[in-house]
Amino acid sequence: MSKPTAIVIGAGFAGLSAASYLAKDGFEVSIIEKNLQPGGRCRQFKKDGFTFDMGPSWYWMPEVFEKFYADFGKKVSDFYELKRLSPSYRVYFKDKSFQDIPSDYNDLKVLFETWEKGSGEKLDKFLSEAAFKYQVGMDDLVHKPSLKWSEFLSWKVISGSLKLDITKSFSKHIRKYFSHPKILELLEFPVLFLGATPENTPALYSLMNYADIKLGTWYPMGGMHEIAKAMEKIALEQGVQIKYGQSVQKINVHNKKAKEVQLSSGDTLSADLVISGADYHHTDKKLLDEKLSNYSETYWDKRVMAPSSLLYYVGLDTKIPGLKHHTLFFDEDFKQHATDIYENPKWPEKPLFYMCAPSVTDPSVAPEGCENLFLLIPVAADLKDSNETNERYFNLLAERIKDHTGINILDHIKVKKSYAYSNFVSDYNSYKGNAYGLANTLKQTAVWKPKIKNKNLKNLFYTGQLTTPGPGVPPSIISGKVVANYIIKNYAHAK
Repeated sequence: MSKPTAIVIGAGFAGLSAASYLAKDGFEVSIIEKNLQPGGRCRQFKKDGFTFDMGPSWYWMPEVFEKFYADFGKKVSDFYELKRLSPSYRVYFKDKSFQDIPSDYNDLKVLFETWEKGSGEKLDKFLSEAAFKYQVGMDDLVHKPSLKWSEFLSWKVISGSLKLDITKSFSKHIRKYFSHPKILELLEFPVLFLGATPENTPALYSLMNYADIKLGTWYPMGGMHEIAKAMEKIALEQGVQIKYGQSVQKINVHNKKAKEVQLSSGDTLSADLVISGADYHHTDKKLLDEKLSNYSETYWDKRVMAPSSLLYYVGLDTKIPGLKHHTLFFDEDFKQHATDIYENPKWPEKPLFYMCAPSVTDPSVAPEGCENLFLLIPVAADLKDSNETNERYFNLLAERIKDHTGINILDHIKVKKSYAYSNFVSDYNSYKGNAYGLANTLKQTAVWKPKIKNKNLKNLFYTGQLTTPGPGVPPSIISGKVVANYIIKNYAHAK
């Protein structure tokens, strides 16, 4: 009996994950990737001796990577050296002070006590609740295909539903424990990229604080793209074929089944199943006939999107003394920037921003004596960028960096490249130029997310950050496993 065949669109984390699990189960799998590297948004850019990660730069939830590799008889050390960062990151505040956030939990409690008496003990209780949410969320909720509510009717989920705080506000939740503005900003920062203000984000997402504080911030030596290379190697070892530099132009349908994909090369490939790890909206509205799509354009337009980003990859001909691997510039008003992203979308006047300097940890990513910088401003989705806009914000960031470090990076630039809305659209077909998928609001959680299965076609599936379980590197890896397991269970011999 011949093997069932599958085509996966996109070699991002979700696509590589889905393809690997299907191939391990006996499917003959081909991945079609429009770009020339694996990893989707986690590609790599090299110039003049600098190596830049183009997207994700935070390595959180290390057990997700460990479990994925273990499913294929591997371990993290088979692919890269993993280092825990200490301090986890530095934060610059509005009062012009800065604080290095210790990786040691007891040291963090001591720090909290200096800001707010009694907050160390309160942090214990806060994180105890967050640990429960993390355990239930990562062990139970995120692995559901989220096609129907009955999937969540386990005693563990039902009995603990009140403790999950799904309907409570994250902002109100943390203010039950803390009042000092610096503590509040530290705890609210992980949800800034989830797609809503802390006031409109479910308190369930305090699980992100557990991931940050208890599980730690890590870095794979060589850069985040090492994860993509590791997953590519696993996929190839399972027998997956990967075609780079080709895009899918159309999904052809026969007898209510997706049977073929038309490639930009002019070739046509057929398979028993098609799984799209490409942008969900692009697949739904551009690769399928309108009558076969899962959702209307009106539906998509009403979705609340997580932010896009204005990014800069910068190589300096000097080192910045005292620089940390991760730095958060919270030296402007947190609430106003969140409003400019989510409630009144516009280019922010005084943005918060983030700077990653992997060369602090990893000498391989920059020439000797040089610094590798990745700068990120979270901005509202669907804001059109221009060269003038990108340059204006770069100069603004450079001035703020100078204020805090004493180094004028404008005098030391060897490499500079910006990346924004237009790039997300052209490189990833990203809906509204989003960088982080759908906002994690209550009405876009679980079964309210875009479904992993096409309702009109028996064998077309979706994976990635716009569907279950959501955006981020670990959730995308899990998303691929979720859809693969669903297919293996229900369509193992589909033809």
